[in-house]
Amino acid sequence: MTVQDGAQIFYKDWGSGRPVVLSHGWPLNSDSWEAQALFLASHGYRVIAHDRRGHGRSTQTWDGNEMDTYADDLAALLDTLDLRDATLVGFSTGGGEVARYIGRHGTGRVAQAALVSAVPPFMLRTPDNPEGVPITVFDGIRAGSLADRSQTYRDLAAGPFFGGAASQGVQDAFWLQSMAAGHRNAYECIAAFSATDFRDDLARFDVPTLVIHGDADQVVPFDVGGKRSAALIKDAELIVYAGAPHGITDTHKEQLGADLLAFLEEFKA
Repeated sequence: MTVQDGAQIFYKDWGSGRPVVLSHGWPLNSDSWEAQALFLASHGYRVIAHDRRGHGRSTQTWDGNEMDTYADDLAALLDTLDLRDATLVGFSTGGGEVARYIGRHGTGRVAQAALVSAVPPFMLRTPDNPEGVPITVFDGIRAGSLADRSQTYRDLAAGPFFGGAASQGVQDAFWLQSMAAGHRNAYECIAAFSATDFRDDLARFDVPTLVIHGDADQVVPFDVGGKRSAALIKDAELIVYAGAPHGITDTHKEQLGADLLAFLEEFKA
């Protein structure tokens, strides 16, 4: 798919039925959703998963590495495929993309939303967000990305991302996907996921919303992310995975697939 500024956005389109659109985390691509995509498509849903601009097989644009553009690319995908009654599911940074999409474009095409280990409502510690994560944490990720991003990704996979609960193969897949992202794109996306305030976007959610988060998440702490998002979104359903790390798309893939499927089946067109 080619969007307004000429960037090409790669996407997968599996199965048939009511659409489910999956937005991935940093600095990964749509392959990170493969367990859930296969499971949901095998249970009667049309599953679309795209590579965010600058990531995976999409164009490595110099500009546009921020949430407004990510959300507009997602809108272009839904418009191009003319998706209706879609369920938007965002993992980590992808949760920010989903939130900003609803904030900018509304829910005319959307029936449900799900935020999984997601960065909203606002990660960065500021005077009006004192419980956020200190900027030194994100500056450290930026410094590591510039000094040796390959090793930085390996360290993330071996440590906080999966919390020691992933096989070497899963860690290697994380590294491989991460290295497929453009250097500038991945670097600038750190600010996009950490310093974007989604609180006003969450106030615009007017569809059934599921929030899933692990209470041992070392990347987006539960108290900063899922707990607060669920409190800010009207009538949101919160599921907490006890002892679970950030990367539950892999470490808890069966549980996550079952919970997403149950949520999808609550919708009656």
